[in-house]
Amino acid sequence: MTHPGRTGNSLFDHHVDTCRWQRGEVRIEPEIAAARLAAWFHRCCAAVVSRLPFGLDTVVAPTFLGFALINGGTFAVDLLVLTLLHGMVPLPVAITGGYAVAFGLSYVLNRTLNFRSHAAVVPQVAVYVAVVVVNYLAFILGVSSVLAAVGVEYHLARILSGAGEAVFMYSAMRWVIFRR
Repeated sequence: MTHPGRTGNSLFDHHVDTCRWQRGEVRIEPEIAAARLAAWFHRCCAAVVSRLPFGLDTVVAPTFLGFALINGGTFAVDLLVLTLLHGMVPLPVAITGGYAVAFGLSYVLNRTLNFRSHAAVVPQVAVYVAVVVVNYLAFILGVSSVLAAVGVEYHLARILSGAGEAVFMYSAMRWVIFRR
């Protein structure tokens, strides 16, 4: 039984009546709301992938689309922090600051929304940090700094290094960090 005026179908509808004779409402735990949000996110990604043309739906996994959406957003956060820090601190420090914020946000969003992992957090974070360190040294600092040193504008250098980073990180997340 739902509360008058509520459909009960909303993703964010956190209140339900437990039975007819109970006048008050019971709050659904945040974990249930998070699970609903994760399920909704996955259904949306799967629906988009199922409509891809040219047989791409057989090649592109819904988690790849989810990764692209999440990490596209976290990459924007990375560039924002980089832009804010550039000129105030040396470029490698600005790159590191942007990356640190983005990789933390990426882990949380990919774990909960995209890969919907329920594995133990501590071992998973340890593997994620190891992957991030390799990624950071190879793509973020290495490629970005080399490109900037040869005259490529620092935003463009970071975007170009992000292409290699994306392939590496998705592969690591799907087959190593969040494997099922």
